[in-house]
Amino acid sequence: MARYADDLALAHLLADTADAIAVPRFRAQDLHVSTKPDLTPVTEADTAVEKALRATLQRARPRDGVLGEEYGATEAAAGPGTRQWVIDPIDGTKNYVRGVPIWATLIALMEGAQPVVGLVSAPALGRRWWAALGHGAYAGRHTAAATPIRVSGVDRLADASFCYSSLGGWEEAGRLNAILDLTRRTWRQRAYGDFYGYMLLAEGAVDIMVEPELSLWDLAALVPIVTEAGGTFTDLQGQPGPGGGSAVATNGHLHEDVLTRLGNPRLSGLSG
Repeated sequence: MARYADDLALAHLLADTADAIAVPRFRAQDLHVSTKPDLTPVTEADTAVEKALRATLQRARPRDGVLGEEYGATEAAAGPGTRQWVIDPIDGTKNYVRGVPIWATLIALMEGAQPVVGLVSAPALGRRWWAALGHGAYAGRHTAAATPIRVSGVDRLADASFCYSSLGGWEEAGRLNAILDLTRRTWRQRAYGDFYGYMLLAEGAVDIMVEPELSLWDLAALVPIVTEAGGTFTDLQGQPGPGGGSAVATNGHLHEDVLTRLGNPRLSGLSG
């Protein structure tokens, strides 16, 4: 992992910083919550985490760009192989606000359009997941307790555990019938949401995870972890990577079948 060893070490340092800020405010009675223009919640922890991570990156990687959910983008130094750190300070803010422990800080490093390092830190679950391009995916409380992770070998929808985001989002996307078709054809169905379904996929605990509408900071850290664990990660049109604004992640064996069903006009319409 020599090529990305320093970057991955920095990602863990950033995650340590994020955990130290977010954990003490989790379930705090005086947590301040406001509403962003898109009507989604943001807490003082979201903004404090992102500010702290940006400050560290400015010192440690001053030539790299940064994109964060709360404060937008700062440009990278010009040149080939432009690098950009992509941060979601708290993925699962609604869970964080309600005291549900399924939330995490997502940290990715992108070279051009490709995520090459990804780390997900979920301190309320006592777990992290991380990967670097070409060097496998791992999980544990920290690097000294790391375990390699791998997607499942399930190759039939009838045997698959299917994970998806809220049905309302799929209805808005005009693909509710396709999702309902998949729930009927799979062995087990759960809506874990946010980062968690993808991490369960990377560990082989579920076999499919799909979401219809996402931003780059929701996706960038997840892609290396899923793909380095042996999975496949595309958008709804089948394009690989985090750039398409949607996600279809599978163990690879089921990917074409899932894409076909999500793209089937008969199944995608609300009345078909």
